[in-house]
Amino acid sequence: MTLILTGSPTRYGEDRFTSDNGLLAAVQAALPPRPRVLLVSAAPDDRGFTDYVLESMTACIRNSGIDPADVTMLDRRNQAQAPALVRSADWIVLCGGHVPTQNRFLHELGLRALLRGFDGLVMGCSAGSMNCAERVYSHPELPGECVDPDYRRWLPGLGLTTRQIIPHYDQVRYAVVDGQRLFEDVLFPDSWRHSFYTFPDGGYILSKDGHETLHGTAWEVSDGKMRQISAENQTYTFMNVIFISPHFPHTYCHFCSCLRANGVNVLGIADAPYYELNNELRGALTDYYKVNSLEDYDEVYRAVAWFAHKYGRIDWIESNNEYWLEQDARLRTDFNVTTGIKSDRVAAIRNKSEMKKYYALGGIPTARQVKGAEGEAKVRAFVRKTGYPVIAKPDGGMGASGTYKLCDASQLDAWLRDHARELDAFVVEEFITGLLVSYDAIFNSKGEPIFENNTIFPTPIMEIVHDNLETCYWTNKTVPAKLAAIGRRTVKAFGITSRYVHLEFFQLDRDREGLGKKGDYVGLEVNMRPPGGYTPDMMNFAHSTDVYQIWADMVAFDERRKGAGEQYFCAYAGRRDGKSYRHSHEEILARYCADLCMAERVPAALADDLCDMAYIARLKNRKDIDAFFEFICAK
Repeated sequence: MTLILTGSPTRYGEDRFTSDNGLLAAVQAALPPRPRVLLVSAAPDDRGFTDYVLESMTACIRNSGIDPADVTMLDRRNQAQAPALVRSADWIVLCGGHVPTQNRFLHELGLRALLRGFDGLVMGCSAGSMNCAERVYSHPELPGECVDPDYRRWLPGLGLTTRQIIPHYDQVRYAVVDGQRLFEDVLFPDSWRHSFYTFPDGGYILSKDGHETLHGTAWEVSDGKMRQISAENQTYTFMNVIFISPHFPHTYCHFCSCLRANGVNVLGIADAPYYELNNELRGALTDYYKVNSLEDYDEVYRAVAWFAHKYGRIDWIESNNEYWLEQDARLRTDFNVTTGIKSDRVAAIRNKSEMKKYYALGGIPTARQVKGAEGEAKVRAFVRKTGYPVIAKPDGGMGASGTYKLCDASQLDAWLRDHARELDAFVVEEFITGLLVSYDAIFNSKGEPIFENNTIFPTPIMEIVHDNLETCYWTNKTVPAKLAAIGRRTVKAFGITSRYVHLEFFQLDRDREGLGKKGDYVGLEVNMRPPGGYTPDMMNFAHSTDVYQIWADMVAFDERRKGAGEQYFCAYAGRRDGKSYRHSHEEILARYCADLCMAERVPAALADDLCDMAYIARLKNRKDIDAFFEFICAK
């Protein structure tokens, strides 16, 4: 089925379909040469009005260059013939009129069931478009409806779309019903946790093959606000995005709310009860499917299948979480979602041993490495060649979990003995000294960065976790040119597009043969997801922007629409419970009250890496960072 939702397919005063925004072409493309046309009345008992609509619509169709085999009006007179008329039609037009009146007639016809399997064109005009929705918003229109306590503003519809439209923008924008302004006093209050789309006659929504696009000048009314989302001869794409585990980390609700602000259907899958989701996330989700366990692929698969059945083709499946990277890829593969990494490529960005091949393609220097799967003898030979210390870490692991620094033969012997049965799961790398830095970016579908950031980690997370240290790191004002160049080259080598990336590099503290000069960057590992913890928020503070919105704009529009303001350094200092610090929480607030952006407890699941209490400050000068760390962490 092709579905076109309009206020009117004609511009005001014209007697033919408009060609503006490609409307006439879209209609013609969906029709056979001599279509059989069925008009469905919005006033089935008003014979005079219905006959007038039949006559004028037939003339409009012919004036538009369409030669119909016949045009029939379905009203009360031939209601019993509805099943046969629908079956024989190529083009069904749901006519305009009074929404509740037409809604009752559509249900009397059983049209929702009759349209199942219909393979032609359905076009809504005004009330007809409104009644195509799963849940119809029928705003007051006639005198008395605004003040009638029994008037129903929400009605069951035909279920052909989830879009709720307000037709005839030019005519209704400043309309008044029963002394109430239709937009400011009626639509705006009713739009909380809903989205209404309004556009002038000649604009339309096209739904085909599970994709919905809005064509022409249009506005969205949502949560009591109104914003223009499209202009003449522009297209606005509605999307179905499945977000896996949107509730964890808790800041990921921002990704969902920014997607929703862009008109996206955000479909959440997680293992938490709906009532446990925070208000922002509940307001952002179009629908939610609770599974018993996200680890159960069959259960998650059924959730995705349900959403595909209910909402049509799925455009994106994403968690932005490394833990679910392989599952995300498998779901994209099974449902043929082409906007992300599929199963055949996930090993390249998941396994540290596979990463080496792509680093080599891009000419990016990396530490030497041996796979544990090559056997104990090869590991020992590798260590004799590189010398101590070496780093042993899971090939497919994430973060610092399961990572070991082996400083001498006795530690290597002990590690090999303890991991003999799981040696295949590890890689061993030469130890490189230098400053750990990240290149963080959001790339569009052309492989171009639309946002870039640099974060500095003076103490590696591995040491912080193993030695129970305080976590201190900062986000830079700018990205060094050499880092930006190698970061972009890395992304190109891995063939990554339409994605948030977090790439880790060592900046050498001395010349190293085969790797580079002091100050050069050496690839450590790629993470094809946003940086963890509070780092995205630190980017916002540092660059006076919103990276959640920039990512959502990339998904919805393939471009950046959010600008940036004044640039700062942003520093993170974490403190651990059970330690005695020189300065109290109150003293920190008093000292840095003007600079603190956040001061809060860290979720327990993140505390190993980020400590138990987080302090984040925005600072203008580099020299202020060390003083901030010292004040927070002094004992």
